Amino acid sequence: MDIRTEFTDLLGEIEDEMRVVLGERDGHARPLYEMLAYHLGIDKREGPRGKRIRPLLGLLVYQALTDDYRTALPGAAAVELGHNFSLVHDDIEDGDVERRHRPTLWAIWGVPLAINAGDALFALSRLALYRLLEGEKVSADRVLSLMRIYDETCLALCEGQFLDISFERRTDISLAEYNEMIGKKTAALLGASAQAGAILATDDQETIDAFQRFGYDMGLAFQMADDVKGTFWSAEESGKATAGDVRKRKKTLPVVWAFENAADEDRERLRKIYAPRIRATDGAFAPDVDPLLGDAEVAEVIAILERSGARDHAEGEARRCRDRALETVAGLPIAPERRAELASLIGTSIAV
Repeated sequence: MDIRTEFTDLLGEIEDEMRVVLGERDGHARPLYEMLAYHLGIDKREGPRGKRIRPLLGLLVYQALTDDYRTALPGAAAVELGHNFSLVHDDIEDGDVERRHRPTLWAIWGVPLAINAGDALFALSRLALYRLLEGEKVSADRVLSLMRIYDETCLALCEGQFLDISFERRTDISLAEYNEMIGKKTAALLGASAQAGAILATDDQETIDAFQRFGYDMGLAFQMADDVKGTFWSAEESGKATAGDVRKRKKTLPVVWAFENAADEDRERLRKIYAPRIRATDGAFAPDVDPLLGDAEVAEVIAILERSGARDHAEGEARRCRDRALETVAGLPIAPERRAELASLIGTSIAV
C-alpha cells in the first residue's frame, strides 16, 4: 500500500490547509498564487502530487501523543510549503525541467518568476505557523519556539544545498562530508517536522528529543535509499529515468563510497568520468555547465559501483538508519496502533 492510499484523509486535510494559506487572492498578482498551486499539485489539473511525507510525519507524531491531529494542521502546512520553496529553487539550480511528471515552474514561467515564487512559498510557510495561534489552543511561547526551529532548519537546508552544489566541482568528497550534506539537506526537515509535532503535544523534553532523532534517522534512510534508486533502479522500478543520478554525475552515496573504496584503477577512472567539464555553446565556453554522461559512460560507472560494493554499502547504510528509527519508535510512550502508523510510514517511504 502506498502513502496516498493509506493516509488519504490526512493528506486531504493537509492539502486543504495549504489552500487556506494560499487563499482566494484578488488583484493583479493572482497569477502568482496560481503558479504556487500548480507547483504544489493543489490546482485543478489532474496529475501526480508529492508524497507529503514531511507534513504527514508531523501530524502522525502529534496524533500519537494526543489522539487528534487537527490542531497541528497549520504546522504541517508550514512544513510542506517550506519544503516546496526549496524544491522550486532546487529545480532552477539543477536545471531540472520536470518534477512529478510535469514541467517545473522555471521551465514554464522562466527563472526570475520561479525564484520569486519560491520566495513567496517561504513567506507563506511562516504565515502558516501563525495560524497555530487561532483558537488559542497553542500558546504564543510554543509557536515562537517552533518559529526558531523552523528558521534554523531552513538555514540548514541552505547549507546542505550549498554543499550539494559545491560537490559538483569535486571528486574528493569524503563520506563524512556526504553525511553532513544529507543531514542538512534532507534529514533536518524530517527531524524538525517530528520535533514540531511533539512540541505541540507535550512539554516532556525527552519525548521531544526522541521524536526528533526518529525523524532525523528516517530522513537519512530516505535519502540513502533514494540514492540507490536513482543509481541502480530501472525507470519501471523507480518512476524516474534509469540511472538518472549517474547521468547527471550526482555525488550520491554509492559514488562517494566508490571514490574512497573502489580498486585503484576503477577509482581513477571514476574520478576522470566525474571530473568537471567544459562544453562549448554557440562558440563560447560555459564553464559552469556540465554535459550529461552518455550511455556507455553510465554503464561503465554502474559496473564500477557494483564491483566496488557501493550498492551493498548504500543499501546497508539505509537499512541501518531505517532500523535505528524503528527502534526509537518501539521505545516511545505511545499506543501500539499509533506506533504501527509511524512504522508504516517508514516502510512505505523507504524501499531498501
